[in-house]
Amino acid sequence: MARIRLQDVAERAGVSIKTVSNVVNNKGAITPATRSKVEEALAALQYRPNVAARHLRRGNSGMIAVALPELTQPYFAELASELVRAAKARHLTVLLNQTDGQVETERAVADGIDMPLMDGLVMSPLTLGAEDLRRRLDATPLVLLGEHVDADSPVPHVAIDNRAAATAATRHLAEIGRRRIAAIGAKRAEGDATPAETAQLRLEGYRDALAEAGIPWRDDLVGTVTDFHRADGAEAMHTLLALPEPPDAVFCFNDLLALGALRALRDHGLTAPDDVAVIGIDDIEEGRFSTPSLSTVAPDKRAIAETAIDLLLGRRTDEGPPTAVIGHCLVVRESTGGAGGSTS
Repeated sequence: MARIRLQDVAERAGVSIKTVSNVVNNKGAITPATRSKVEEALAALQYRPNVAARHLRRGNSGMIAVALPELTQPYFAELASELVRAAKARHLTVLLNQTDGQVETERAVADGIDMPLMDGLVMSPLTLGAEDLRRRLDATPLVLLGEHVDADSPVPHVAIDNRAAATAATRHLAEIGRRRIAAIGAKRAEGDATPAETAQLRLEGYRDALAEAGIPWRDDLVGTVTDFHRADGAEAMHTLLALPEPPDAVFCFNDLLALGALRALRDHGLTAPDDVAVIGIDDIEEGRFSTPSLSTVAPDKRAIAETAIDLLLGRRTDEGPPTAVIGHCLVVRESTGGAGGSTS
């Protein structure tokens, strides 16, 4: 079947091609009667705009790429959904790419190798440094999610304040009266599934909150992990529970670690929060439906996505450093004695 043209619609509606174009693109001043005639003609002829040709005329592809480390991780899956939603609202199509946190894959994606023509790239890197970014072979606009690569990073970042988020989580545990507060998430050298800087910042936030509450630091209450997965949280929690003085609360550096810790507590015949209060970071949907429901610090994932896409499209013109810091909030649920949904 031949493609229906604007000229065909214009002839059926008895108007000019320019008028049809204005209706299709929602431009110009069109009377309700004229708009109605054109819309009836569009529907009758089943007109579909040639999006590819439109983008070619504008000199762009209408597509962006989003590269994330692990699409099976709930946080990244939920963030990807928000990025797709934000892009769609701006009439963009998203190509998703999983890097597995591998340095060669991240470099290839940043350099545009084996990638189609894109209007921009949003990427959450685990291995790239500022020098990698300065040596990029591709001029496609790039926005990074997560921590600073370093102070001299040549591209904008969108991140939460991980140190402040960790402080908020740990402070909450101190405020409900816990004194033997453990942390799960300090990184072992061989781990590569979560940026080491994120883990370090969350460890610093944990330390800040302990000092603020007058709670002595204990090396034995810091559980190390290789990755930020459920099994790592369970393994670290088993180790902590074997201590002569086990914790009465634990701050996990993400929700998956916290869910693993809850499983370990159950294996030991213990419960949260009666025996050990548990809190994480990320506010993934799984935590809202766990038993008990999981207290957490929630980053504003929608704002992260909106800001990243707007930075990519050059719609944000804020003065200052190329890093946008997005807010977070404490969500108190059953694992620390809440009713399942209060925020602060």
